[in-house]
Amino acid sequence: MKPEPASSQPLLDVRNLEITFHGRDGAMKAVDNISFAIEKGETLAVVGESGSGKSVTALAMTQLLPPPPVCRVGGNIFFEGLDLLQLRQRELRRFRGKEIAYIFQEPSTSLNPVFTVGNQIAEAVKLHRPEVNDVTAEVIRALDLVKIRDPDKRHKDYPHQLSGGMQQRVMIAMALACHPKLLVADEPTTALDVTIQAQIMDLLKELKTKLGMSVLMITHNFGIVNGFAEKVVVMFRGKIVEAGETQSVLRNPQHPYTKALIACIPRLGVKQQRLTTIDYATLG
Repeated sequence: MKPEPASSQPLLDVRNLEITFHGRDGAMKAVDNISFAIEKGETLAVVGESGSGKSVTALAMTQLLPPPPVCRVGGNIFFEGLDLLQLRQRELRRFRGKEIAYIFQEPSTSLNPVFTVGNQIAEAVKLHRPEVNDVTAEVIRALDLVKIRDPDKRHKDYPHQLSGGMQQRVMIAMALACHPKLLVADEPTTALDVTIQAQIMDLLKELKTKLGMSVLMITHNFGIVNGFAEKVVVMFRGKIVEAGETQSVLRNPQHPYTKALIACIPRLGVKQQRLTTIDYATLG
């Protein structure tokens, strides 16, 4: 397929995306005809509970889902006008990690325990930036960028020697070492305590501005979206039920599911015996 015209095109343009998994019990549609776009330098948050289709949407962008007949993906995903779903695996290698980088939840399971963190960052640099002569220096710069102290020493550490927050900073360093245009952050604060969550979100916000990249934030928590994402998309059972500017959605949510998610955000000075129950029967 020919690239889209370059004039005023978004960085990422997802159109009519459908993802269906096929198993012994039949077909299950995980994503049902969704569309959204991310402009250059913009942050979009995709919010929804587990199983709503958020993560598989992100994985579909670079064809990281199982191939047919296990999984079938329809629609278009344009990246700078080029439809990623039409590319062969060999062509996708220059996009994975280089143009589109991922940060996954649970950094302790994403990092290889038998290699130093510096070795793992270096692997990404060697693969996607062959022009770099001093890889070790580049690794140290990446760790310094995410504010890890003594990066010239810590790059020799193994994952188990680092705290959860430090491991997540290493994952961010690994993603940014290849200078991506789009960073996909999939629940990057799930396994961290509240204080470290805030530090990681502040770091991502600072790096996004400093590097001028776009961010696709995937989360179930509306609490971390405010002040970070310019726009938000709410997914429920594979569909987008609400979308718009973050402040507008937070102040005036229209869909009952969005209202329920926002009501679950803890608020200082407000006593609440239990979280708001989401009545799925009324949501269709």
